Amino acid sequence: MAKYFGTDGIRGRANSFPMTPEIAMKVGMATGKIFRRGDFRHRVVIGKDTRLSGYMLEPALTAGLTAMGMDVFLLGPVPTPGVAMLTRSLRADLGVMISASHNPFEDNGIKLFGPDGYKLSDAIEAEIERLVESDMSSQLVTPKRLGRTKRIDSVYDRYIEFAKRTMPRALSLEGLRVVIDCANGAAYRVAPDALWELGAEVIKIGVEPDGYNINENCGSTSVGALVAKVKEVRADIGIALDGDADRVIIVDEKGNIVDGDQLLAVVAQSWSKNNRLTAPGIVATVMSNLGLERFLNSIDLSLVRTKVGDRHVVEHMRKHNYNVGGEQSGHIVLSDYCTTGDGLIAALQILAVVKKLDKPVSEVCRCFEPVPQLLKNVRYTGGAPLKADTVKKAIEAGEKKLANSGRLVIRASGTEPLIRVMAEGDDGDLVAQVVDDICDEVRKVSA
Repeated sequence: MAKYFGTDGIRGRANSFPMTPEIAMKVGMATGKIFRRGDFRHRVVIGKDTRLSGYMLEPALTAGLTAMGMDVFLLGPVPTPGVAMLTRSLRADLGVMISASHNPFEDNGIKLFGPDGYKLSDAIEAEIERLVESDMSSQLVTPKRLGRTKRIDSVYDRYIEFAKRTMPRALSLEGLRVVIDCANGAAYRVAPDALWELGAEVIKIGVEPDGYNINENCGSTSVGALVAKVKEVRADIGIALDGDADRVIIVDEKGNIVDGDQLLAVVAQSWSKNNRLTAPGIVATVMSNLGLERFLNSIDLSLVRTKVGDRHVVEHMRKHNYNVGGEQSGHIVLSDYCTTGDGLIAALQILAVVKKLDKPVSEVCRCFEPVPQLLKNVRYTGGAPLKADTVKKAIEAGEKKLANSGRLVIRASGTEPLIRVMAEGDDGDLVAQVVDDICDEVRKVSA
């Protein structure tokens, strides 16, 4: 079991294990050693979101990296996909993003990208953990070979131009009224500017970060403010990003929420018609709705499922030559453009389809009727609830009840002490009963 890494890098409460300056410095030292692969000046780019604790973790990581002879390029607040893109663009040996994504400001995390812009493999993460636990003093470079630190000023312009180039050249967003909610996070400057430069009328919310309000009653995990603003200004579409802008949720002109499954359906259908798919289907996770799978099958496309986490989606896409994948939560990976989920670029692809079809978002983004799906989280304080016999029996009973009319997915969260219980099927009442029965048993064991 990994001690530091979860489903998406290292994450935890700021200034508590493992998100302390000491661990951050050691992670910097460990990754610096691993990616120091020759007798030349090595580059690392470090981006962050708008959390207060970023001011603590950024210099700690920098200290560890420069101690290993790595030159550090500080990007400031920038979306996670921007870090991945700039890692390649600046020919860096390593990319680092300081963010806890959609979590509240009290949390923070470290995401790492290799020189190709992709997240690190399990093997490299395991090696980092081994080094963090070891004495690395003998690996420190001589004073003459210490790394330097430099702040990059052109980050926003680079990322905006990168995002704009993913749109069809002759397509303008003129005539569209767009509300963008940046979750008071990393995209608070770049996302509204990119949309405006593409011709849209932009109303922006969640663009006043203060170090504490990231994801607070805003963004992709709390879309109430966006729904209200879309209705208030009679917008054509609402776009909600999360704290590091690697996921997106859409709100149509009626105020209805459009999740990642519907967005995947829109892109898959559009790209299939234009012969842009590199494989006859898309990649998603076990959490994606059965309705998406049925819709794709109806247009002769397949849905391949992976474990939860966009990293697993990307790994399968790379291995089997898929160029569209993502998660119900809004991580949409379009590998023609990105090496990781990019909320802004996914939104731009949806806007391109809306403009091309000249139909309202409510029509474009309702490709299928989702089957009833219910997800509940049960918090636990220790142990392994899923190994308890009573919980195992409840899960077996639930699987038998759903039989061939639905699915059951039970897993432990990779970022929080939670057991996630998800069921879906054509009978909504049965789905609710199955989820409640399993959650009750997990609670009993946890208590």
